[in-house]
Amino acid sequence: MTEYVQSDSLITLNYRVASTDGEEWVSTFGFSPAVLQLGCGELAPPFEACLIGQTVGARCDAVLTPEATFGPRQAELVRRVSRASLPANAEMEINARAELTSPGGQTLSGIIREMNNETVLIDFNHPLAGKSIRFEAEIIGVL
Repeated sequence: MTEYVQSDSLITLNYRVASTDGEEWVSTFGFSPAVLQLGCGELAPPFEACLIGQTVGARCDAVLTPEATFGPRQAELVRRVSRASLPANAEMEINARAELTSPGGQTLSGIIREMNNETVLIDFNHPLAGKSIRFEAEIIGVL
């Protein structure tokens, strides 16, 4: 009997997430395979959708648009903030992660893109926003 990946399957797989120009962000190929429960948020829904219906031994390779994954970049999520509004002990450097607390108490995470003596430009877009993403997977087992 052939095992098919279903929307609630527990699966063992190797997978890779990379940009379409080859920059690799995550890969289990060459390492220990991942064991993931679908439908529980362990893998982004667009990636799960690529796996549903696949059989053990199948390989899939999909290119997903920004709209299908992390969305387009949003200019309004790039903000210039006063250095005085940042914690005094915060280590700041270009491309470092910065965490701020919103007036409502929510923690916001962004990447520092520019700095000067008065302000810091922080990009709160998801790092993969606006990028097409290649998702490759090899199904090892369906449990």
